[in-house]
Amino acid sequence: MNFSENTTVVLVHGAWADGSSWQAVIRPLQDRGLNVIAAPIPLTSLSDDAAALKRTIARTRGPVIIAGHAYAGAVIATASDDRVKALVYIAALAPDEGETVAQVFYKDETHPKAPQLAPDADGFIWMPDDGFANAFAQNATEEQLALSKAVQRPISVKSIQEPAALPAWRSKPTWYLIAEEDRMINPTTQRFMAERMKATVKSYAVDHTPLLTASDKVVDIILEAANATIS
Repeated sequence: MNFSENTTVVLVHGAWADGSSWQAVIRPLQDRGLNVIAAPIPLTSLSDDAAALKRTIARTRGPVIIAGHAYAGAVIATASDDRVKALVYIAALAPDEGETVAQVFYKDETHPKAPQLAPDADGFIWMPDDGFANAFAQNATEEQLALSKAVQRPISVKSIQEPAALPAWRSKPTWYLIAEEDRMINPTTQRFMAERMKATVKSYAVDHTPLLTASDKVVDIILEAANATIS
């Protein structure tokens, strides 16, 4: 499909990551004629992150598709702008109105190799180094793991404890990529969230961060959402 020259895909990173986590996804989307922006969010509170996403959307023109990974699922659900045509969840958390990220994150049992997470003295949660290889992206290459460790950004406790507002997935078309080998967010939890939002579901035997380790599948689901909602 030939997209309007103003069509933009906004990619939102999760905790312990930055925009570079979408590197393998950006160019293939651009090659299909889409504008792409990796939105920088501060990970300081859900409200702060929502405001940062709103500023990014304001920089675009025309229709927008937003994709979020992991924690960013809560952030993209704040995008109520009429120009936002679809939301794409990549192994992402989707709290409903009044719920917190922490509540959905810990809804089901954690994987035995999931890292032990606790805030530091400043209220920020860091990923332990071995958490990247054990759970964040166990299928990643050594180079990908080294980069992920080097650029990791912590998430504030405030971000996961702030109740969500009425989510945009209640009124916008949604897609959900379930990561069946996810060791961070239980796949059972992912299926629950995807079913609750009545998303179009794609399920794959991939780890928690397929934007690194199975980027073709992430590109495909974003393109499907764009094709289905943008004429």
